[in-house]
Amino acid sequence: MSRVRLVPILAVSVMVVTACGGSGGDGAGSSADAGITIFNTEPENPLVPGNTTEVGGSRILDAMFTGLVGYNADTAQPENAMAESIETTDSKLFTIKLKPDWKFHDGTPVTAKSYVDAWNWTAYGPNATQGATFFSQIEGYADVHPEDPDGADGPQQAPTPTTETMSGLKVVDDSTFTVTLTEAFSVFPVTIGYEVFSPLPEAFFKDQKAFEDAPIGNGPFKFVSRQVGAEVKLTRYDDYEGDDKPKIKDVTLKVYQSRESAYADLVANSLDFMEELPPNALAGKKYEGDLGERVLQKETLNNQTIAFPFYLPPYDNVDLRRAISMSINREEITQLIFEGSRVPADGWVHPLTEGYTPNQCGEYCEYNPTKAKELLAKSGYTGPLLLLSNTDGGHQEWAEAVANSIKNALGLDVRFTPSTSFGEFRQKVNAHEMTGMYRAGWIADYPSIENWLTPNYRTGSSSNDGLYSNPAVDAKLAEADKAADADEAITLYQEAEKLIAADMPSVPLWTQNTIGGRSDRLTAAKIDPFRALDLASVEVG
Repeated sequence: MSRVRLVPILAVSVMVVTACGGSGGDGAGSSADAGITIFNTEPENPLVPGNTTEVGGSRILDAMFTGLVGYNADTAQPENAMAESIETTDSKLFTIKLKPDWKFHDGTPVTAKSYVDAWNWTAYGPNATQGATFFSQIEGYADVHPEDPDGADGPQQAPTPTTETMSGLKVVDDSTFTVTLTEAFSVFPVTIGYEVFSPLPEAFFKDQKAFEDAPIGNGPFKFVSRQVGAEVKLTRYDDYEGDDKPKIKDVTLKVYQSRESAYADLVANSLDFMEELPPNALAGKKYEGDLGERVLQKETLNNQTIAFPFYLPPYDNVDLRRAISMSINREEITQLIFEGSRVPADGWVHPLTEGYTPNQCGEYCEYNPTKAKELLAKSGYTGPLLLLSNTDGGHQEWAEAVANSIKNALGLDVRFTPSTSFGEFRQKVNAHEMTGMYRAGWIADYPSIENWLTPNYRTGSSSNDGLYSNPAVDAKLAEADKAADADEAITLYQEAEKLIAADMPSVPLWTQNTIGGRSDRLTAAKIDPFRALDLASVEVG
């Protein structure tokens, strides 16, 4: 397969080996029969891969499903998982061969049809899934997902699809299927490790509600139970065929209303893993005294941004958006709140990704209150501004600091409005019900410059929640998708980012060195490049 290259990740993920100690958590004994607890946020939707594009649900589904491709836990490079081979001669027609003997957790076989049916269901317009646009380059997508003439929020209904299946998907036999794209797309083999491309068992299509109540995957862990707002329990699937077999038996993903309360449990050894510590633990590097050798660190593929609802004046005003960006003192905030563990962003593509270009944002990502006031005056806006964020992910301190920075620089009434639940917050984002600018951000789905741009800034894409649209950006992204080789594609994606920078559809804030922690019970644990616990690495003493 063609592989999108990554800049080497310089910070080594920490694999900690210590003597056993403590007695917190769910399980006991050796790794083989141990259970662990890890921090999570409340999933936005029922646990269906094609309709899950946020972190709370993804962390659960990543453990429950294995796709065609996986990503190396150290380098993030794509590696075949369920795929025996992915072959193409033109980056348009792909033949995918599955490894034998894989089964879903209900004992039924995973076949080529399991993938084709799942992809068709996710792409089908009336199902209104969040992951549908990831299939937009497959031939026949427009037939199953006709374009809504006035957008998702308009009064007109999208046309009824003429078919329920994409012509570009063909089952050859139980272990082989082909994918035909409308145009060459060299990045395609890298994308299909993302969870929306997961297979689904026949049970899903027979009774979707029953599946949502008790999801059935094909990954290393299977579903046990879910208590909404509290926890999801998983247990090891002993017939799992993958190479990343877990050494532990049970995983409980605990939902917390704040990272601060989760951190207190982590310090007390009643929570086994937390992938990102809250600001109050980072302040003065308090975590070093609290956790000692239990600290885990990793340079991860994620950024923090502020997004704008283009459907709501005055946030559709480019001069106002630029003024807001230039009124944020990123350097001061990253030092005071995050103790330098965050790096001020200068663009929309992560620095660890091949194709990153320094300073794509230019002066608009530089703190300059004088220029910010000039842009504000040019915008003509004098009213209040709102900044919305969930607070259960450790975002309140920095969001308040950003709001104060904007207020002090622009002299406007800027208010921070908190939401306690990430799931509730995301539901409002997806329903286009934001009443002000809002916290956003991105953890790479797969290691490609394309993933930082297309899902967020192409018209109608899965995570373009603010409804930003620029035909020139769309055209440049489409041109990059069908480039003849990787180097040409990267150049075109860089040009697209430059067009995006001129519009400032979101404000890049910072990237980060992720600092997490583990309990004494874990004798080995590793954060992967996507800011998640590599469950295959976990050992319990």
